[in-house]
Amino acid sequence: MSSQYLRIFQQPRSAILLILGFASGLPLALTSGTLQAWMTVENIDLKTIGFFSLVGQAYVFKFLWSPLMDRYTPPFFGRRRGWLLATQIMLLVAIAAMGFLEPGTQLRWMAALAVVIAFCSASQDIVFDAWKTDVLPAEERGAGAAISVLGYRLGMLVSGGLALWLADKWLGWQGMYWLMAALLIPCIIATLLAPEPTDTIPVPKRWNKRLLHLCAISLVAIMPGLFCFLSCCISWATHSP
Repeated sequence: MSSQYLRIFQQPRSAILLILGFASGLPLALTSGTLQAWMTVENIDLKTIGFFSLVGQAYVFKFLWSPLMDRYTPPFFGRRRGWLLATQIMLLVAIAAMGFLEPGTQLRWMAALAVVIAFCSASQDIVFDAWKTDVLPAEERGAGAAISVLGYRLGMLVSGGLALWLADKWLGWQGMYWLMAALLIPCIIATLLAPEPTDTIPVPKRWNKRLLHLCAISLVAIMPGLFCFLSCCISWATHSP
């Protein structure tokens, strides 16, 4: 029993689980604690910093568009890896773009990118969980979950404490965000090397049309709506005494 359990950790896909778990945890602090620390250093008022925590609502409402990601298959790399690759590329671009901004003068652009990062990160979580369920046999899912959570926590540590230290001592805030974006490149390579599930749950062909319409409306409305609400909150915070 123990040898069979240990054999799970020696398989190549365990490394892929670890790296993809890292990719899942990396963006979280970049739109929360690390970003808030950057704004604090730039003397952004506490009300505005507090409003930026609203971007985390993307993780709360991700169930609203998850049926769309399950129903539709991208034209490249399959149903799971295609979505993983798309979300990781968008994360890389958005995190790198964050490094070109200044909190003191470009708060609304930062808010827009923070919403994009949170949305792509939440979407990546959806697909990563689905990929794990499809690719791992039932007896390996517990160990697979442990490996992916380890990667997730490492990603949070890197984009949290380590990122703050690097920004303070070596790279500055912009350089640190560029480095965090570059760390997604090995994750993209892991996605390309990851096996596409073969015994996956079939694509649902007969979704209720009202459900699909509701999911599509949620996808179109929630993220722009979140940005507009956050932008209004920033305007109020910066102009109120």
